[in-house]
Formats: sequence, C-alpha cells, structure tokens
Amino acid sequence: MKVLVTGITGFAGSHLVDYILAEKKGVEVVGIQRWRSRTENVEHFLDKVRMVECDLRDASSVRDVLDEVRPDWIFHLAAQSFVPTSWTAPTESLITNIIGQLNIFEAVKKLRILPRIQLACSSEEYGLVLENELPIRETNPLRPLSPYAVSKVGQDMLGYQYFMSFKLPVIRTRGFNHEGPRRGPVFVCSDFAKQIADIEKGRRPPVIRVGNLEARRDFTDVRDIVRGYWLALEKGEAGEVYNLCSGRAWKIREMLDMLLGMTKAKVKVEQDSARMRPSDVPVLLGDAGRFTKATGWKPTIPFETTLRDLLEYWRAR
Repeated sequence: MKVLVTGITGFAGSHLVDYILAEKKGVEVVGIQRWRSRTENVEHFLDKVRMVECDLRDASSVRDVLDEVRPDWIFHLAAQSFVPTSWTAPTESLITNIIGQLNIFEAVKKLRILPRIQLACSSEEYGLVLENELPIRETNPLRPLSPYAVSKVGQDMLGYQYFMSFKLPVIRTRGFNHEGPRRGPVFVCSDFAKQIADIEKGRRPPVIRVGNLEARRDFTDVRDIVRGYWLALEKGEAGEVYNLCSGRAWKIREMLDMLLGMTKAKVKVEQDSARMRPSDVPVLLGDAGRFTKATGWKPTIPFETTLRDLLEYWRAR
C-alpha cells in the first residue's frame, strides 16, 4: 500500500510517519514538502520514505505529483495551523488551507483515482460553545472565532461536499488540542516548556510570559492523535466526521502548574497583553464517542507524560 502525507515535515505529519514506520509493514510512505520546508522533524527517517516537492497552492504541481504517485491513501495534514497568525495574515490562512485542499480534490477527480482521504480538521471550528452544549459532539453548531477556524470549516465542508457530489472517500477528523515533542514554540504548551528550559539554562530571566490562563482545552498526546488518523482511514466511514479528543478539559493555568512542578527553577508568571487574542474560545471539551464506537480508539498517554516529554525535548535542544 502507498500512502501520501501532506505536511510530513510538520508536527503531526512527522509523528504519523513515525507511527507508520514502527507499526505498519509493507506501507510505502511518500511525503510532500515545499522547497523551503524545515526538515529537522523528518531527518531521522528520510532514508525510509520518499519525499516529493509540491506546492499545494499550485494546481498543476498537485496534479503532477498525484499523477506520479497515485496513492491508495492520503493523509492531508498540511495547513497554516497557528491561530494568531491567521489574525495577521488571514488571506494566507484561507488560501493555503482551503485552496490547497481544493487542488487535491480536483486532481483526484480529474485523474480518476479514488484514494481514501483523511482531512485533519480542527476543534477550533466549534468556536463559541455554551456551557449547556458541553461536551462537544460532532452535531454541535460551528461558530468559528478566528480566520484559522473559518479556514478549517471551509476544509471540513469542502470534504463533505466532494463526498456528496463526487463520492470522494473523504473522512474528516476534528482534532482537539494535541501536544508532544516537536510541537512548535508558538503553541501554548510548547511555548511554556521552552520558556522553562531557557530559564533553566540561564538564557532568559526567571519570568514566564503568559496570555489567557483561564481558557480550558481538551489535550491529547500527538502520538495518540496520529494513531487515530490511521484508524480513521482503516475503519472510518467515508463522508463521516469524527472528534478526536481526550474528553477532559484542562485550564491553561493547570497545564502551566504541571510544567512548573517539573522544574526546580523559581519562576515568576506575568501576563503579556501581546499574547491575548481579539476573541478567544473559552472552552473546548470534546466527546470522541462516535470515533471510539467506529474504530475502538481511545487515548492511552497521560497528559503529564506528554508535558514531561515536551519539556525534555526542549531541554535537549
């Protein structure tokens, strides 16, 4: 079997390939990268996969690659995925995420191939969630609160539309927050862990800058999430949408306290107005019951282990 992974050089993409190489025999992995993609996440397995250059925003580039590779499965993980960036560069987020995916769908349709396609959608699509709507199920209304979230709604609905209109075997997964080693330092858990590692090394004063600590998030280890991505294509129903989450919400303050409990450094916490968003999602707490019923998936890695591994990652770097 041949699988194509977009976003292979990224956080989830590289962990997905780790999972495939360790757990799945006889699978050929092809990864899409752009000429300017950073490669530190994939250097340890470059001799075991095939990398092809492609810009998803270029329709002809996408069509040429799909014509050459003709994958059995596609994991579409490439995206502009940082919420604050979508406020400063909304056009970039919308074009990269929606048009890039559209180019994949159109290429698949024109080439008359039918790979199963997993779309890495996001819990950010739910946006404003009322307390009486918790936990969040796939039937919850979508009230996106950022340009990034709007772009993911676009990807999500485009996947549904192409399944209904052209019978493309698309499975949509709405992943809630996922963390672990290799997470970019712009994301909250990784940001705090890196700040602590820098303080321990004497590279910065013993002060952690924070944004909104009252927001609550449903955290899952990335290694559990990518196992879910595989199961989505292996056992999921085409046209369906599934939440991937732990079913527990942590306050950002609780997460920070857990990390601070893993260091001997004496650290002061200060709020930074630059880290506050124009509008923030107050709580994301998901229900993965539909996905568990379809695939048997459940998270297995404790959140404390995730944070400890993340902190050790930054200490090592």
